[in-house]
Amino acid sequence: MTSKPILITGATGKTGSRVLARLTAAGHDARSGSRTAQPPFNWDDPDTWQKALSGIWAVYVNYHPDYAFPGAIENLTRFTHVAASCGVQRLVILTGRGEHHAQLGEKVIANSGLDHTIIRSAWFAQNFSEGSLWEPVMEGVVPMPGGDLEEPIIDIDDLADVIVTALTGTGHSGQTYECTGPRLLGFAEVADILSGAMGRRVDYLPISFDDFHAALEATSGTVFADIVTEIARETFDGRNAKIGDGVMRAIGRAPRDFTEFAQAAATAGKWAKAA
Repeated sequence: MTSKPILITGATGKTGSRVLARLTAAGHDARSGSRTAQPPFNWDDPDTWQKALSGIWAVYVNYHPDYAFPGAIENLTRFTHVAASCGVQRLVILTGRGEHHAQLGEKVIANSGLDHTIIRSAWFAQNFSEGSLWEPVMEGVVPMPGGDLEEPIIDIDDLADVIVTALTGTGHSGQTYECTGPRLLGFAEVADILSGAMGRRVDYLPISFDDFHAALEATSGTVFADIVTEIARETFDGRNAKIGDGVMRAIGRAPRDFTEFAQAAATAGKWAKAA
C-alpha cells in the first residue's frame, strides 16, 4: 500500500494535517493537496486538479469551505470526473451529520463509480482548542446557539484514525461511518469540563441565532454568515443528538471522551496564557 500515492485535500486543515502526518509516519506516499503544495491543489481552481491528481490512487476529499456554498455540488461532481479520468481508485469523503447539502455531496461520491467511503462527523472537540471558539474559551465563555442542545462531540484524532484506515485498509468500500464521541454533551457541561481541565472558570453563554449570525458577519462577511448560520439552524434542532458507531466499526475501539480530550489539550498548553 505504501507505493500507492494518496492525495490529502485540505492538507493544512484540522483533519487533513493529522491525516497527512499519520500516513507519512506509516510510510505511505502521502501528498499534500493545498494551495501552497507543489503541484498546488485549489478547490476554487479546477485547472489545478488534473496535475495534482495525476498518478494518485486514493483521495481524502475534504471540501472547502462547505457543501452548502453556491456551486459546491457542481464543483464536486466535476472533481470526481477528473479524478476518474486520472485513474484514481478510491475516494474517502468527510461530511457533516444531518446536513442536507452534505448529503448531496455524499451522493456525488457514491455515484462516481469509484471505490468510496463516507465519513459523517459530529462536532469537533478541537473547535474549542484550535478553532473558532478558542478565543472565547480563553475569555471564559462558550457562546453558542441551540439552548439545551446535546451533541456527541468527537476528538479529531479519532476521526483522523478512521480516515487513514478507510484510505489504506480493506473492507471499507461503500461504507458510511457515523463518527461521534461516546456520549451526548450539552454546552453547559462542555464548559464545566473545560473549566476543570483549564483550572479556571469557563461558562456557557447561550446566544440567539441572530447574535450568532452577527458575530460571524463581523469577522467573515455576510455570505459566510448566512450559510453557516443556516447550517447551524438546520443541525442544531436535535437531529444529531444520538451516538454513532462509526469509530468502533472502522477501527475497532471506542472513541475518546471529551474529558480526556480536554485534559490532554490543557496538558499540551492549548489554553496556556501568554506570559
